[in-house]
Amino acid sequence: MVNVFRSADQDAEEDARAIKDLLASQEIAAVVLDDSAPGVPSGAWEVQVPAADAARAEALVNEARLPEADLADVSASPAFDAETIFRSHSSTNAEMEALAVKSMLESAGIAAILVGDSVLPNLSFEVQVAKEQADDARKLITEAEAAGAESAEA
Repeated sequence: MVNVFRSADQDAEEDARAIKDLLASQEIAAVVLDDSAPGVPSGAWEVQVPAADAARAEALVNEARLPEADLADVSASPAFDAETIFRSHSSTNAEMEALAVKSMLESAGIAAILVGDSVLPNLSFEVQVAKEQADDARKLITEAEAAGAESAEA
């Protein structure tokens, strides 16, 4: 069996079942698997088909369109661009430092994104926020650094 769809989105189960129905309408036997199946990541849903049908199934899945109600109007505004506001230095603590900054920002109501790869811990990690919140985020980081670790224990 070959995997032709995998998702851990909120609608993953619904999407997987819709894809199975689509493939069945084209006489392709498909199986829907959840994370209780071996090899399926936690929280994910997959659709698998026989290897002989994989190319045709992938083409059908790639051509499938979401219903109009599921499509979102996305703004191209640069105000939604993310900006790097913290970069950890390459070290064994780089990921932990970035996670601490991300957590602090989120506790202050600023959504943050962690960019880095745990597989390659020798590289730096970045924390990004929406451009419109970058100045506030930098101010919070500066205040936290000035207060020091002692203030975190209080």
